[in-house]
Amino acid sequence: MRMDRQLALYPGSFDPFTYGHLDVLERAFRLFGRIEVTVGIKAGREPLFTTEERCRLIRECTDHLEGVSVVAHEGLIVERAREVGAVALVRGLRQVSDFDAEFRMAFANRKLHPDLETVFLMTSEKYALVSATIVRDVHRWDGDASKFVPPPVVEALRHKPKDDAA
Repeated sequence: MRMDRQLALYPGSFDPFTYGHLDVLERAFRLFGRIEVTVGIKAGREPLFTTEERCRLIRECTDHLEGVSVVAHEGLIVERAREVGAVALVRGLRQVSDFDAEFRMAFANRKLHPDLETVFLMTSEKYALVSATIVRDVHRWDGDASKFVPPPVVEALRHKPKDDAA
């Protein structure tokens, strides 16, 4: 059942945006009429792609999904949810090991914003082992990342120095 009037946030660092991220987003889009991909700005961490690059790449990868927006946000995700009237956070799970951290985060978010739900979606099994960390490692060692990321990200990786992929 699609809730056409409801907004969900899909927060993450998305450095870079992978096929696994896209898979979760497309399935969440079937549930919610509007989704904001909320790109987190984390102080103290040097990303491979700048915040602006990540937002642009996600827009390019999701231009087929009308109703998906992409914004950068620094701070608590529950504050962004309040600001835009979101009813849910979408979180992707790849493996059982993801659940522990996501479980704790969901309860912390519920304490901070009791009306905000967290919706967990399992990624498709073909993407269960895909992570942004793996993509950065493949890039660093000059491997073919095209099996893990959409074409706009593959193209952007071609222009990134290998030593930036830490």
